[in-house]
Amino acid sequence: MVVTGGNRGIGQAIVGRFLAAGHRVASFDMGGEPATGALGVNCNVTDADQVEAAFKQAEEANGPVEILVANAGITKDTLILRMSDADWDAVINVNLTGAFRVAKRAAKSMIRGRWGRIVFTGSVVGLYGSAGQVNYSSSKAALVGMARSLTREIGGRGVTANVVAPGFIETDMTAVLPDDVIAKYLAAIPAARLGQVAEVAAAVEFLASEEAGFISGAVLPVDGGLGMGH
Repeated sequence: MVVTGGNRGIGQAIVGRFLAAGHRVASFDMGGEPATGALGVNCNVTDADQVEAAFKQAEEANGPVEILVANAGITKDTLILRMSDADWDAVINVNLTGAFRVAKRAAKSMIRGRWGRIVFTGSVVGLYGSAGQVNYSSSKAALVGMARSLTREIGGRGVTANVVAPGFIETDMTAVLPDDVIAKYLAAIPAARLGQVAEVAAAVEFLASEEAGFISGAVLPVDGGLGMGH
């Protein structure tokens, strides 16, 4: 299996969970260290040649890719009147176009083997919206359309495509937020707490399982109820 953005945060938790379950995991990332037992592959998902080379390396080491978790993502937050074209392009290129590239490449072996699981890491703000995140929320909303279109294209070949939509999760990014910002988030979350990376990883593991073979084109929120109805 392949996890993009697998050397930190949510991606790292996903890699660790699948390794513990006995999977052979390749972590595609541009920095950091892969989890012990994972194949670390340097890969910038905005570069088609790097994506192809990374998949070849993963396949040579671990065999055909049957599970893909397209998790790599970035943010460049600012209000729309201040958002530059470069801010927009950078986020779309990583979060959306990068997901397209890796899904397209992974689908080849999945279709051939007539079994596969594609899981995109979306976000609660993809459907809920977030001021200052027009680029990010647009990229995450588009993953829903991607998963559902893939489901209609290749669902008959034993391949599923779904989106896990985390809410506010405790990571290095949230650890540096001011207390008043955290308090604002907590007031909006019915569960009254931030999520844990392990909870997102558990949702991904389920969608990648044999038991989830009749679930495709779905959005599975892991957000403590924040995005209900969206």
